[in-house]
Amino acid sequence: MKIVVLDGYTLNPGDLTWDGLRELGELAVYDRTPPDKVPERSEGADILLTNKTLLTGEILKSLPGLKYVGVLATGYNVIDIEMAAKLGIVVTNIPAYSTNSVAQLTFALILELCFHAQKHSDSVMSGKWSGSVDFTYRDYPLTELASKTLGIIGFGTIGKKVSEIAMAFGMNVIALSKPKSDQSHTTGISRAALPELLSNSDIVSIHCPLTPETAGMININTLRLMKRSAFLINTSRGPIVVEKDLAEALNEGIIAGAGLDVLSVEPPPEDNPLLRAINCIITPHIAWATLESRTRLMKMAVQNVRAFLSGSAINVVF
Repeated sequence: MKIVVLDGYTLNPGDLTWDGLRELGELAVYDRTPPDKVPERSEGADILLTNKTLLTGEILKSLPGLKYVGVLATGYNVIDIEMAAKLGIVVTNIPAYSTNSVAQLTFALILELCFHAQKHSDSVMSGKWSGSVDFTYRDYPLTELASKTLGIIGFGTIGKKVSEIAMAFGMNVIALSKPKSDQSHTTGISRAALPELLSNSDIVSIHCPLTPETAGMININTLRLMKRSAFLINTSRGPIVVEKDLAEALNEGIIAGAGLDVLSVEPPPEDNPLLRAINCIITPHIAWATLESRTRLMKMAVQNVRAFLSGSAINVVF
């Protein structure tokens, strides 16, 4: 059984072990695989594991021996799922491994926008506090979360965890409603359609998957529904937000700030307008990447492969 990991570095830069997979077959691990090398490195593989390396329909068709693709992430938009189904290739993902970490970064971004802790620290280190005539100073507005309203777009496992933290801060929570969905688990949380959620929230946090329906959901028209004092947080997928529209909204004061861990193209080109937008915090897609989260991911990836080999595949996405 030949197992190939196409882009293992982000999961395991050296602080984890591949031994669990190595016990299941002949293992080849590549830190990164450029697109033109994917067919060559995948040749002869029974099992492919990928995080962000694209597996198109053409590539899948060129691998007659391929039986299984394991996505080393929750989102599986890097795989041509329809072609995999036609070819009888099982595709699995890793659900819920990063819930706590993503929720934690969500609030790290929110708190930075509310208190500008890093900017204030930088000013202290530059000598401003030492030269101050007062015992304190505030270079940026300070915002308290209690009694503010958090709107959550995407109320799955991560969205629910974010709501728990929000309520611990004394915030009100609005979740995006879904027609005919079971809402019995959302006691104390309001439900609203997107326009109402955007217009009533002080902070909007995105936790939905990227689908044809959610791509471009946040654009200049929906951003204009938000309060001018509101913040937008995105730790989900970059293309849910139209980036030039968000940059315009920030630069023109349509909204007050944004905290992003994802962009539409990663790494971003230097001309991405958000890299120069006013009051925009961007982290390099790190919400999932704590040691604890990556350890869970590795363990679950091994469990997925082992279950597939035993004939009882788990976490199958189609």
